[in-house]
Amino acid sequence: MLDGPGILAALRACGVTHVVWIPDSLTGTWEPSLSTAQDLMLVRACREGEAIGVAVGLWLGGARPIVVMQCTGLFEAGDALRNAVHDLGVPLFLVIGIRSWHAQQQGKTTDNCPVFTTPILDAWKIPHTFVETQAELAEAYQLAGASGRPGCALLAE
Repeated sequence: MLDGPGILAALRACGVTHVVWIPDSLTGTWEPSLSTAQDLMLVRACREGEAIGVAVGLWLGGARPIVVMQCTGLFEAGDALRNAVHDLGVPLFLVIGIRSWHAQQQGKTTDNCPVFTTPILDAWKIPHTFVETQAELAEAYQLAGASGRPGCALLAE
């Protein structure tokens, strides 16, 4: 699984300038690495829909932001995301942690977040892939960038 130094290395390799995020139990462990990076700005948002809007503004200003959130935040940010990628054509890249993914796959949880995450991304026509390493994250980011379309890296918790 990606740790703080690994995520920072992957983002640097991709030329990401800003991480707009609402950390969760998984991605929050990255904060020491991200908050001390001199070449990457960590932007904390209050709500996930706000994070999308901030990232769009950064992109319009010439930056290369990504948005990091948990799957429940994806649900909250739906209209902002739809508007950004489909109405405005902004090629946002998201990193989304899917809580309880492994437990759900084993039938050991009633948490329905894993059930809805990928179908929602499919419905919004946002290409996504599960990643476990910094190389996989960088590849997903570069593929999305090369297509000029949005993209999403999923982290199974």
